[in-house]
Amino acid sequence: MTVEQQAPAPESTGAEGGQLSLDTAAARNLATTTKTPPQMQGITSRWLLRVLPWVQADGGAYRVNRRLSHTVGRGRVAFAQAGDDDVTVVAPTLAELPPLRGFGDEAWLAELASRFTLREFRVGEALAEAGSPVDALWVIAHGKVDLSTRGKYGDHAVTGHLADGDHLGDEVFHLGTGTGNGRGNGRRNGHSNGHAPKWKTTARAATPLIALSVRAADVRSLIDGSEELRRHLAAHRQTKSKAQNQHGEAEIELAAGHEGEAVLPGTFADYELKPREYELSVAQTVLRVHTRVADLYNKPMSQMEEQLRLTIEALRERQEDELVNNRSFGLLHNADFDQRLHTHSGPPTPDDLDELLSLRRDTNYLLAHPTAIAAFGRECTKRGIYPPTVELLGSHVPSWRGVPLLPCPKIAVADGHTTSILAMRVGQEDQGVIGLHQTGIPDEYQPGLSVRFMGVDDKAITNYLVSAYYSAAVLVPDALGVLENVEIARPRG
Repeated sequence: MTVEQQAPAPESTGAEGGQLSLDTAAARNLATTTKTPPQMQGITSRWLLRVLPWVQADGGAYRVNRRLSHTVGRGRVAFAQAGDDDVTVVAPTLAELPPLRGFGDEAWLAELASRFTLREFRVGEALAEAGSPVDALWVIAHGKVDLSTRGKYGDHAVTGHLADGDHLGDEVFHLGTGTGNGRGNGRRNGHSNGHAPKWKTTARAATPLIALSVRAADVRSLIDGSEELRRHLAAHRQTKSKAQNQHGEAEIELAAGHEGEAVLPGTFADYELKPREYELSVAQTVLRVHTRVADLYNKPMSQMEEQLRLTIEALRERQEDELVNNRSFGLLHNADFDQRLHTHSGPPTPDDLDELLSLRRDTNYLLAHPTAIAAFGRECTKRGIYPPTVELLGSHVPSWRGVPLLPCPKIAVADGHTTSILAMRVGQEDQGVIGLHQTGIPDEYQPGLSVRFMGVDDKAITNYLVSAYYSAAVLVPDALGVLENVEIARPRG
């Protein structure tokens, strides 16, 4: 039996070969398209805005009262550069050295700056050896210095680091007086009493280093020629000799463990005479929407609401950027210099974060650029360490020692390979970092943000002034710490 194969019937095309049904392109004219609100790629997680406690700043300012502190001169020296072989000290910044803090003779500072000479060091070369006389004042222009000392059992231990802008050798301002503070960068090198102070630590280049120095004899000759400076240094020594606790605050005298009718000391807690005030900053823009657009194209989504939503997102992004980077109140620029650390080897290691956490009694959050978090993850993986995640505000985030490690892309990456990591204790009750805003302002749309109608111009464009008011305050120095010069470049191999 055979099976006959039949050719397929020709496709029916109608009387004139046209289409038989409605085309989809035409059908869409009658359909309601499913659409999303306008999307914005620049929106980030904005963790800093979410975790900061926000405090009402009535009157547009917030004053931080503290106990009187005698610690002065925690700044860094700046440099002018016209190439690696032409680096000079910016004279006015020498007033940031602890003994010269507040000294205003610009001619004397310029003369001192002219006496500095440039020197380059290879890795491992020493700027100063422990036990040798302090014969120079050193300032670090570029690079990193390890400070080390010999331990009780003969081994060498790194006790600190210096980097760009730091210095060592304050003793040169007090040679012959027996009163030098002897701590490089105001905090790191010890001092022996007497007329010939000696280095307590060895300072050695950890990276290729550019440093400038001035001889102690040159400093002494300049001091001898300035009566004003001699009076200033005498006042500085007197301030340093006042009783103070380990944080530099005026000591509160107490008696404990006594028996019988001992005479109890009288005391009081002295306050700073000129406490710092933080004024609210502002980010503003004028939102413009044509009346024809708002009238005719307002469904299914309000054009005004979507324009306003995207504008507010941009303002909030700028607000977080200012809270990190503003030179007046930004966290990166307002961390106390005693709370700044440098990495031991370049990339962020568990040891570096442990040291950063150890500087404060409690740390609530760590903030870092996402690439720094990735670099920290690589260092943990090398050691076989896998930090757990913690839940925060409904999200799972990485952590270290139970402290959430939050991504913050607003933290800058310098030269494409170095950045910083912030550590914060937050809240007024814990004397931490707080955000400042003012609620109840006219035309308030969100807390601390107003949208004010400015009228319709002669081009039929409606104008709205959108303003966000904010700032941040660090209540005590140890509330905020920074790990600096964090290398994020991925190593080869």
